[in-house]
Amino acid sequence: MFEKLDGSSGKVIGFRASGRLTDADYKEVAPQFEKAIEESGKIRVLWEMGDDFRGWDTKAAWDDFKYWREWKDDIERMVLVGDKKWEEWLSKLAKLFMRSETKYYDRSQIEEAWDWLREED
Repeated sequence: MFEKLDGSSGKVIGFRASGRLTDADYKEVAPQFEKAIEESGKIRVLWEMGDDFRGWDTKAAWDDFKYWREWKDDIERMVLVGDKKWEEWLSKLAKLFMRSETKYYDRSQIEEAWDWLREED
């Protein structure tokens, strides 16, 4: 499931992923992204992978790929926050598919991640 994070405002939007993500989770969160893009143009995204994040079911993995392809030109910065080596590796993989600046922060550095997203060019 996705939970919108309190630090979200304007063009900066953050979500925590927990459990095993499903197609229904993406159908719930996608309109929030589309609204943020419509209101702000390019957005900046924080994904926090919760302690109990266990990945995606098959349909959700496809949704993830589909939406990132659709929104790749609308995201100017993206940060993944976690505490597992595979999550850090995932952020490196995301750089191959995204046009945005992409970084990884350890969970203990989440405030720095928010600061980087809010930083003006």
